[in-house]
Amino acid sequence: QVQLAESGGGLVQTGGSLTLSCAASGRTFSSPAMGWFRQAPGKEREFVAASTWTGNMPRYADSVKGRFTISRDNAKNTVYLQMNSLKPEDTAVYYCAAGPLWTIRSQDYAYWGQGTQVTVSS
Repeated sequence: QVQLAESGGGLVQTGGSLTLSCAASGRTFSSPAMGWFRQAPGKEREFVAASTWTGNMPRYADSVKGRFTISRDNAKNTVYLQMNSLKPEDTAVYYCAAGPLWTIRSQDYAYWGQGTQVTVSS
């Protein structure tokens, strides 16, 4: 089992920045892939970014490439999502996920956090 807890969401103006954190605990070695997904009202959950504890090259959705950065602190078992140049369309609940496969598919992630709301005002 892996437990995930996100934090860092909030309200920010267009062009602003936020950093989300995801603290992992439990059998993290069994789920080396860490991903960020988001879900806006009325829309399906979508991939945002993914990395691994072992340092695989990060993956990003085209919509966030160049603006968002995923990073990790292995000593703290924490994954971060630095979000810059935020746009109103980035408004969503952001979820951290862990799984055995380094993919962009939500179904490949077995463990999920509770989500944190990010709202970008225009």
